Amino acid sequence: MHGILPLWKEKGMTSHDCVFKVRKILHTKKVGHTGTLDPTVEGVLPICIGNATRLAEYLTNAGKTYEAVIEIGVSTTTEDAEGEIVEEDLSEKQISRNELLQALQSLTGTINQTPPMYSAVKVNGKKLYEYARRGETVERPTRQVTIYELELLDHSTEYKGGKIRFTVRISCSKGTYIRTLAVQIGEALGYPAHMASLVRIKSGTFTKDDCVTLSELQEKVDAGLLQECMKPLEFALYEYPQIELTESIEKSIKNGQVLLMHPALNENDKIVYMKDNSAVAVYIKHPEKDGFMKPEKMFPNVD
Repeated sequence: MHGILPLWKEKGMTSHDCVFKVRKILHTKKVGHTGTLDPTVEGVLPICIGNATRLAEYLTNAGKTYEAVIEIGVSTTTEDAEGEIVEEDLSEKQISRNELLQALQSLTGTINQTPPMYSAVKVNGKKLYEYARRGETVERPTRQVTIYELELLDHSTEYKGGKIRFTVRISCSKGTYIRTLAVQIGEALGYPAHMASLVRIKSGTFTKDDCVTLSELQEKVDAGLLQECMKPLEFALYEYPQIELTESIEKSIKNGQVLLMHPALNENDKIVYMKDNSAVAVYIKHPEKDGFMKPEKMFPNVD
């Protein structure tokens, strides 16, 4: 069994919980997810099965799109609604639509983020949330992420009140913390803020319309209709040139040999060798031998 299962992760579950349940439903061990979603977050979580687990990193690295509710007026320890209040400003606020749009524009493009203490980023071999739970603080690494689009989803002309809420859609690169982005939006407006709720609506090419819930997956399996909700592993390779295997190099490719570089690698990070519409191997430029290429991923059991 090989392929990608676009799963709709429901609230209250960890990504690992989803992997565990998919293993039980499908009666297979080789299962992996493609990017952690917090238990309070629901949304698109592609699950890789069988040989597709070799491609999990490609899907993890793909861009993501979220819809988030931002609350201005309160900041928390976790930067979301689950944490304890750190700062509260309930003074009457008046923010114009233009001011809000300017704040969003200032955070569009390549920005720096410092991961929250309650996160799985490792420092000195330990996850930040392990330090946080013990009441310890450590220096956190700042990272660069890309916000491709930051769109305000309502049409209000003015935002008033002690607490102000609005919804944004965020298209972003791997590694973006939406919780931290919520805090940064608040900082741009001059107020404490946190992420009130979050839904991942797209991961790579997968959207909610592609997804099934765990209960729907069980129903499909019981009805013998699993293939209706599975996608071939080639879905993770759509953006790379696909080269049909020829008899002259088939044995060399299947043996994973270093070969002279294919011209398509001059303009692409990777190329995919195919046979009968199935991926056989992913090749990349050789890091040490100029003019040569080497396999990055191999897919066995392709006849």
